[in-house]
Amino acid sequence: MICVLFFSSCSSDKKEVPIIEPPKEVPEPLKVGYQVAVTRFTTEGMKYAKSVGIEFVEASAMNAFFDDNGNFTKSDAEVRSIMTNAKKAADEAGVKIWSIHMAYSEGMDLSRINEDERKHVVAGHKKLLEYLAILEPEVVLFHPSYYLAPNQRDMRKSQLIKSANELDEAVRAIGATMVLENMLGPELMSGQRERPLMRTVEETVEIFSRLPNSIQLAVDMNHIKNPENLIRAMGKRLKTVHIADGTGRAENHWFPCSGEGENNWLAILTALDEVGYSGPFLYESAFEDEKDLVDCYNSLYNNFINNIK
Repeated sequence: MICVLFFSSCSSDKKEVPIIEPPKEVPEPLKVGYQVAVTRFTTEGMKYAKSVGIEFVEASAMNAFFDDNGNFTKSDAEVRSIMTNAKKAADEAGVKIWSIHMAYSEGMDLSRINEDERKHVVAGHKKLLEYLAILEPEVVLFHPSYYLAPNQRDMRKSQLIKSANELDEAVRAIGATMVLENMLGPELMSGQRERPLMRTVEETVEIFSRLPNSIQLAVDMNHIKNPENLIRAMGKRLKTVHIADGTGRAENHWFPCSGEGENNWLAILTALDEVGYSGPFLYESAFEDEKDLVDCYNSLYNNFINNIK
């Protein structure tokens, strides 16, 4: 008699034992972070954030160090004081400075066509990076461009790539990873101007195909309809996120648990898990209290794991 695998015995008249699928492994929850202006770091504020479950912070408001033409406006002593105080507040609270949101404006546009102007922008970013080393960030985030004049897009992409390659070296020199953030762009034109670069999945993939692997992606969930599609398209090159709800048509930056936006958070968390994202769930959205950020993520995460099949 031939024994058939998965039968309870070698007798041909016995019933087959059902094969039970092992349960899927439940992904670990992500740590929670949020964005704070670098000039507003306080020991009290950071300690409160830590007490309610915030582990990471992104330092923002770097525009304050430049004028409209991209000229540095602060003294060495002033900048060092701001950075040192911010680092001290975070360290005393046990909060990690995960990322820096670099200056973004027409004057700080990495894709400037005029070569002297582009070099001036890059030099300004590099100068600030020397001070940002004090914060010991993991990630330094740049916008790929500002709004564009019509019919300049291909040239702007080439200029961005030159700037990104130069800045990547400077970012790595302070022990961090450079990322570019996808930008809002439901349609090409915004009035008389074109939307910034990286406005679609396709354009983001194209630009990143021309960049070294050391430069990675930040996905802003408020900047694109169905951000899960961009997450999957970029896969392992996703390094960090900006969490906010919206419609993909405007800079809404709504709180994800407010019910105002159109994002499918189950689809987003599923995509983040599929690509192996392990960075913080870092908010760039309106909120009333830091504890709401943690409560909201816990609610989204519980819904996610309850839907794992």
